[in-house]
Amino acid sequence: MMYRYDPPTDPVTILHADHEILVVDKPSGLLSVPGKGPEKADCLIARLRHSYPEILLVHRLDCDTSGVIVFALTPHAQRHLGLQFEHRQTKKAYLARLWGHLEPKAGRVDLPLIVDWPNRPRQHVDHENGKPAQTDWKVLRHDPDGTTRVRLMPLTGRSHQLRVHCQSLGHPILGDPLYAEGEAQAYPRLMLHAHTLRLRHPDGGMHMSFSAEAPF
Repeated sequence: MMYRYDPPTDPVTILHADHEILVVDKPSGLLSVPGKGPEKADCLIARLRHSYPEILLVHRLDCDTSGVIVFALTPHAQRHLGLQFEHRQTKKAYLARLWGHLEPKAGRVDLPLIVDWPNRPRQHVDHENGKPAQTDWKVLRHDPDGTTRVRLMPLTGRSHQLRVHCQSLGHPILGDPLYAEGEAQAYPRLMLHAHTLRLRHPDGGMHMSFSAEAPF
């Protein structure tokens, strides 16, 4: 079936706003920034620009991923936050539902990733040419339907990192159109949510933590 971009129309939830930063809860199915072509012009940053015309991009979430995302409202904040992400000074935690019962209770995936050029936008593990990628995981519970709820804590920020790393464990994220197959793919959305984000405020450096409850 051909993919058709059909973003949700619900209002975006503002988690925090001040003179330097804007933190929101991105819904699943909405691009963070415009895609290619006029049919993909509707996106999170475009919607927010109506109320915050000075908004500037800091990082992105995949279209199918929901949860906490931060934007800058000044060039200073964009530089400050950008360096925090670049130097891995931010702390991110995601909630996900995985296919099957993941064992043991916790672990780390350390597998380098690179774009799978013939199958873009897919990424894949490449031990020779891939960029380092590490993800810590912790099982929260095993559900009766044979799935596992986990907390994922990426130590690096590669494209599709959590999705490929979960697939590499043999437990793809439910509803993943790229990396899950069969029954694991037959869910209404990608079951991946950016739950918490901890950063230093660009004005003064105070540590701040933001969270948004998972809708699944």
